Amino acid sequence: MDATLRAMSRRPLLALVAAALAVPGLASLLARQSATPAGPLRFEVSYPASRSDTPLDGRLLLILSTKKDGEPRFHVNDGPTGQPVFGLDLEGWPGGAPASVAGPTIGFPVQRLSELPKGRYRVQAVFHRYETFRRADGRTLKLPMDRGEGQQWNQAPGNLYSTPVEMDLDPVSSGAVPIALDQIIPPIAPPADTKYVKHERIQSALLTKFWGRPMHIGASVLLPEGWDTHPNAKYPLFIYHNHFAPTMTGWRETPPDPDLKPDYSERFHLEGYNRIQQQYAYQLYKDWTGPNFPRAIAIEIQHANPFYDDSYAVNSANLGPYGDAIVQELIPYLEKKYRGLGEGWARFMYGGSTGGWEAMAAQVFYPDVFNGAYAACPDPVDFHAFTTIDLYAHKNAFWLDDTFKQTPRPAHRNSLGHVDVMAWEMNRLELVLGTKTRSGQQFDIWEAVYSPVGDDGYPARIFDKASGVIDRRVAEYWREHYDLVHILQRDWEKGLGKKLEGKLHLYVGDMDNYYLNNAVYRAEQFLESTRAPYYGGEVAYGDRAEHCWNGDPTRENAYSRLRYHQRYIPKGVQRMLKTAPKGADLTSRRDYPRPGDRGPQ
Repeated sequence: MDATLRAMSRRPLLALVAAALAVPGLASLLARQSATPAGPLRFEVSYPASRSDTPLDGRLLLILSTKKDGEPRFHVNDGPTGQPVFGLDLEGWPGGAPASVAGPTIGFPVQRLSELPKGRYRVQAVFHRYETFRRADGRTLKLPMDRGEGQQWNQAPGNLYSTPVEMDLDPVSSGAVPIALDQIIPPIAPPADTKYVKHERIQSALLTKFWGRPMHIGASVLLPEGWDTHPNAKYPLFIYHNHFAPTMTGWRETPPDPDLKPDYSERFHLEGYNRIQQQYAYQLYKDWTGPNFPRAIAIEIQHANPFYDDSYAVNSANLGPYGDAIVQELIPYLEKKYRGLGEGWARFMYGGSTGGWEAMAAQVFYPDVFNGAYAACPDPVDFHAFTTIDLYAHKNAFWLDDTFKQTPRPAHRNSLGHVDVMAWEMNRLELVLGTKTRSGQQFDIWEAVYSPVGDDGYPARIFDKASGVIDRRVAEYWREHYDLVHILQRDWEKGLGKKLEGKLHLYVGDMDNYYLNNAVYRAEQFLESTRAPYYGGEVAYGDRAEHCWNGDPTRENAYSRLRYHQRYIPKGVQRMLKTAPKGADLTSRRDYPRPGDRGPQ
């Protein structure tokens, strides 16, 4: 078609448009309609029906990140760098049907999606899948079963997630944004055994009965040098209480990787901290296999469960009898298979933070089963100092009990006392990540372990997750069952003190980031007051030391935290030599270092 014909063909259309625009008001109406926004921002999230034969239950999480590195699902935290995340419970969610994350959806640190600042974001959604549990107590719960990742919603195999997409967003006018959960987190391959490290997993009859389905516990087992060449030797057992780890923490049988790209530790302000960690892990291997290290078996328990990455190693109304499962099932199985001495005088525990509380709690609850607990920076051992909260005296966990102002309680500080996270902020993020104590985070696991079962079958709230108001009835339950200092005070002269003499050792920095030193002060005050008998252990503080100082006065925290095995195993062996009964097998492998020997430095 030449130019003349094209012009002729357009004339009737142009004439029609001109006539239409001559109608009074029509031009302004068309202009307004063309500028009409798409409506408030909302995300329509769906997953392919091929991903599941049945509808899914779980928590839908939407992350909007301004950070350029990594995936948004790894940008969620309660600190200054945390990116906005929004959460929504879904039950019976069918494939192909969109779920709407809209303005009222709760979030953190942005409180509602409707309050999101206008800007450019990288968007990603994750669906944290729940399973149905029919417990022996008749309760039916929907919870996220651990799948080998240590109860991490952003890494759990089987969880669905979307490919990150960068886009401009305006909460007022962006309208509906479709998000497809086009990816699935793959299974995690189990770690391989080596000459020194073995990986064990057993089905627990006690936990299986409680949960109404097969439940397992396990451990990474670190065998002593010469274990394979001395088949008649038996060894003391050291339990390293820690968070979930797929294999033995801090152990490396090969030299540090010379090609490892050095990272930067914001926490310790150190360049190449990943290289330092490899160096110290390899040093443990050299110390462990060297001529001067005590010959012992060390284990790191794996007890991730539907609420957290470990169980706190005690019996619980909500988690089940994990304490008994460890003591009555796991430890006897491991000692029989790997030739442990199998006696209380030859068992010790150590750990930091959660592991510190677990070591002390297991020693208190099973005083004859273990011969010593070395607890570094333990989680609150006295609930008068539940971080910055007094659960018995305070009315509110989030705010000071003021009349005319609202002062927030701090939750995280640095060594200078500078605060960057408040208690309400930690708990708001947990509420976004999971309702009904299902976030898999710190306050929620304390609640899951320590609380009675609530009316809905989930753990009873120690305080309202939105307002912070403390429930006195639940606090009293906590006091009688899990407040370790209260239990020591209550039962010390009833025979518990005699069983614990010389067994309790506490270490904490006096500027612990989570204020855990405050509870240790209260524990020390009681322990030093004991007379029948005197507790005979140790309490030490690190000057200006942050979380998680472990009692080593010769090294900075960044380095001492990498040497738990070297620090505590020699201490335990020295105590064993002093307290073992007459005729005990102390030399079937070889002579241990004598009392006073310091072991590897």
